[in-house]
Amino acid sequence: MKTTRYFEEQVLRKRPYLKMEWCEQAIRKPEFHEVQPDGRIRHWIYVPDLGKYLRVVTLEDGRTIHNAFPDRNFKIATTKEE
Repeated sequence: MKTTRYFEEQVLRKRPYLKMEWCEQAIRKPEFHEVQPDGRIRHWIYVPDLGKYLRVVTLEDGRTIHNAFPDRNFKIATTKEE
């Protein structure tokens, strides 16, 4: 898995509990994803070990990990048909 220097030097230092396997899973099989205005891509998966969704941000190529963190406010929107 490719990563940015920022991810290696800043993110992993601040969040040593992050596992690369979680980040890889978020990119390969996200439960939800969206493209940011700057072209970077957000990928989310639920990680039971964290009890939260993990947001993994990649560069525009969709493969190079730039950031990752537990996203405590993320909820997948659901619609109810009445």
